[in-house]
Amino acid sequence: MSHSSSWPILPLALAAAIGAYTCLTARTVAALDAPFDGFNIVVSPGHPFGSSSANVALANAKLVGARAVAIVPFLWQLNPTSPDIARGRDMDDDELRAAIHSAHAIGLTVLVKPHVWVPGNWAGTVVMKTEPAWQKWFANYRREIDRIAYIAAEEKAEALVIGTELGETSQRPEWNDLIRDTRDIYSGRLLYVAHGVEEAEKITFWGKLDHIGVSLYPPLGSDCDRDGWRITMRTAVDRLDALAARTGKSIIVGEVGLRSAHGAAERPWESAEERATTPDPVMQAEVLSDWLAVLHRPSIHGVLIWRWFTDPGAGGMDDTDFTVQNKPAEHVLMCDWTRTCDTDRVASP
Repeated sequence: MSHSSSWPILPLALAAAIGAYTCLTARTVAALDAPFDGFNIVVSPGHPFGSSSANVALANAKLVGARAVAIVPFLWQLNPTSPDIARGRDMDDDELRAAIHSAHAIGLTVLVKPHVWVPGNWAGTVVMKTEPAWQKWFANYRREIDRIAYIAAEEKAEALVIGTELGETSQRPEWNDLIRDTRDIYSGRLLYVAHGVEEAEKITFWGKLDHIGVSLYPPLGSDCDRDGWRITMRTAVDRLDALAARTGKSIIVGEVGLRSAHGAAERPWESAEERATTPDPVMQAEVLSDWLAVLHRPSIHGVLIWRWFTDPGAGGMDDTDFTVQNKPAEHVLMCDWTRTCDTDRVASP
């Protein structure tokens, strides 16, 4: 599906989806029990939640077969050792409310999934140098999570992520208090998204949460070694099965994805800003197809793809970012999630 051909049909799809949703009088228990399959939605400049273009992008995600979306507000800190963490400017409270409302309006389940952004680093490097600094960081972090939790509660988001890939913090005892306090504000489902199986296996507070969350970006090896990818994937998900059995908690894959770029299989976490290369949308589609096949297990309660932008014209065959929009991977997801393959959309690899 080219950028130019996607716009004319999608507003009609949006109207149809909203019309169907107005026939529902309540969100059902069955909907809550459905898998959290869908996308992490990230705001594009010029396409804020609540805008007509963002609504089209959400409708397009649902057409692909998404049942759920993760809304991603960012928290910012200057460097990994700074205890001064605060809400970013990418999405204010009103836009977060608009995001939840817009997703609900077309029948999508919502997870609110805050991320910590550290310029030039990532959330897994956040670590304080002193105990007072740890106390200050957690106090500031809890203040921002409380603020987000109140909105999630008021807008009836179905799930809230209390932390994403904060691997150097997740052995700290403060998480127990944070979980308890968040429960006082928010009555929906709570989870934490661990960075890979390795962090997930070390966490001791899973019993206090409703689901185990995990992101999956293990190195897969050569772009051409598809058999090797599958071995790596099965090994990781076998370990998740064992963790689910040990804890009695189902798994939500909070993130899985790959750039549509040559060399991405070796370093699936690597962003387009970190390494310039040529597009490879077919490999992205193949990797996601294999992940979906491996993740079809009773222990897995949802798979959220990284990522989908609020710009409905994002992505495309020349793009090397993670988004699956307007690429073969979009078709792969539609076939898996809807069990139908729309041949008018981007062709399957």
